[in-house]
Amino acid sequence: MFNTSKIAIIFDHESPETADILRCLSTLYSTREGEQPLDRDFGLKTDFLGEPIPVAQNKITLEIVRKTARYEPRVKVREVTYIQDELNGLLVPTVHLTKGE
Repeated sequence: MFNTSKIAIIFDHESPETADILRCLSTLYSTREGEQPLDRDFGLKTDFLGEPIPVAQNKITLEIVRKTARYEPRVKVREVTYIQDELNGLLVPTVHLTKGE
């Protein structure tokens, strides 16, 4: 199972907007798609739950890249890695960002 509410975000660029970008992305990543009343596309899909781990990792990585590009153009996703929390049986994504346009 994945824990999307605890996605770690690593930004390789410091700017005056860094805190705002991290706050916006934390909100985006911790929201399920369909929960935002005026924008049903906001948030991450969770239809990957129950898939084999490699398939689920690919789906959530694609979702993170697409939604970040759409909702936070100030940054780009460089890569998404995963940390396995064996104690709780969770995979926690870590999103590595670089400066966007």
